[in-house]
Amino acid sequence: MEAEPLIAFDRVSVTLGGLPVLTDIDLRIDAGDFVCVVGPSGCGKTTMLRLLGGLLEPTAGEVRYAGKRITEPRADIAVMFQDYGRALLPWRTVAGNVSLALEALDVPKGERPARIAAALATVGLSAKAEKYPNQLSGGMQQRLQIARCLAQEPKVLLMDEPFGALDAMTRQTLQDEVLSIVSASGATVFFVTHDLEEAVYLGNRVIGLLPHPGRVASDVAVALPRPRNQLTTREDPEFARLRRQLFDFIKDAEA
Repeated sequence: MEAEPLIAFDRVSVTLGGLPVLTDIDLRIDAGDFVCVVGPSGCGKTTMLRLLGGLLEPTAGEVRYAGKRITEPRADIAVMFQDYGRALLPWRTVAGNVSLALEALDVPKGERPARIAAALATVGLSAKAEKYPNQLSGGMQQRLQIARCLAQEPKVLLMDEPFGALDAMTRQTLQDEVLSIVSASGATVFFVTHDLEEAVYLGNRVIGLLPHPGRVASDVAVALPRPRNQLTTREDPEFARLRRQLFDFIKDAEA
């Protein structure tokens, strides 16, 4: 008998305001997968992420985690959004923002300092613990969001275009940091992006959605060697082939 995947979309459809957003989504994600999701604007990428995070319930079908239906947010599934300016509390320090996740989980006060320190060390923000978000660069604010997610010790990371507003060099640095963190933790990742090169660089699978309504139309395996490298990986002919395949998919979808 086939083993139950960690995450399963089973004939999932979503209708919002009378309009179909997603239809008949069937998708299986195994533990340890790094799944990137691409597609034209309005195809339902973020809606799928919200379903996984327990922030939205499907109109039909079900989304399962470890065999159980997702009906609400879970402590072992962490969500990271693109808009770090709104995700962080400006009146809390860096350490205080990380603590927020632990407070929501009712982690005992005595355990919080060690978990906060470990999360900040992982993303290179130990020296900024007493700073406030407005004293950090955009890249550091995204590191802070990552640290807050890591403090939850999640099994799954949901990331909604987390680097979309950053400059190219900062984005590449954070891509490599995320890959390092995921490799060390074994977390499963569902990563929404418009950047096709980012999808190929990060993922071991790239899911392509078609719009109106959103539906899975492509599931591309990425077999590029790990650890990935910003120069040598992108120079690999297979990287170029996959990027072209995804580019053609998006071009056809928008035609």
